[in-house]
Amino acid sequence: MRRIVVAEFLPDEHLERLRATFDVVYDPDLYADRARLYQMVTGAEAIFTRNRTRVDAELLAAADQLQVVGRLGVGLDNIDLEACSQAGVVVIPALGGNAVSVAEYVVGAMLTLVRGVFAMTGSMVAGEWPRQGHAFGRELQGMTLGLVGYGSIARQVAARARGFEMRIVAHDPFIPPDDPAWRAAERLDLDELLAVADVVSLHTPLTGETVNLIDASALEKMRSNAILINTSRGGTVDEVALAVALRDGVIGGAALDVFAAEPLRSGPAAKFAGLQNLILTPHLAGNTHESVDRVAHMIVDAVLEVLED
Repeated sequence: MRRIVVAEFLPDEHLERLRATFDVVYDPDLYADRARLYQMVTGAEAIFTRNRTRVDAELLAAADQLQVVGRLGVGLDNIDLEACSQAGVVVIPALGGNAVSVAEYVVGAMLTLVRGVFAMTGSMVAGEWPRQGHAFGRELQGMTLGLVGYGSIARQVAARARGFEMRIVAHDPFIPPDDPAWRAAERLDLDELLAVADVVSLHTPLTGETVNLIDASALEKMRSNAILINTSRGGTVDEVALAVALRDGVIGGAALDVFAAEPLRSGPAAKFAGLQNLILTPHLAGNTHESVDRVAHMIVDAVLEVLED
């Protein structure tokens, strides 16, 4: 029977769709056992991954019958696209599948950090009344949202931000100046964006050009009360420089859903200890019940189409 390997989580109903036609090897932790993974992909025609399975030349050498990689997400930095191309293996990402979930996460992070009142429950339960003065936090209305990268997810963020009457500016050197997308956002270079944005949200892949794109120098160019949000890829932000900037008041706050090394262990996380103007989440901005189902449906359909062609 023809075989498929699912090396990371896939909901049961979508596994059953695959099992109707194929022998399915399913282990959501298989990505972590490379020796066993190589054994399982030998003779397999498809492999499903998320962001933790490295699909590289070594794996492709073991996967002698592989036709297609179904990526249950959008980032491709764990997949060697050139090696896949040379091996004749199709790579299918879930473009747009989790865009709404990520966009809503960004909006939630903006509201939480800009308003700054949502961590008061503990004090209130303790009988305190932490009402300092007559004003606390700021409004999004009238603020400037700066989008670094202006693809599908960034545009979903922009659509929601317009509902708050925010000004939208964006930087994306890969979108031509005459592209109709710029009708909905002001096109700025990166330094201009950093200087004017109240909220900077990153939506860029991890490449040689974007490693530590937001470093100490970039942080210094931001407004002193600005918020930085990264839901794109770990490694695009210099985490040490960010921790220093948050402690020193160089910027007002940050939310990180992605990290240079994942999972984020206690040692590397120590640099963030004690920061009250920081939100950390474990690479789940794109993971809601709706998006997980939508992405799974999209990728299972696409992989089956390739295998049945």
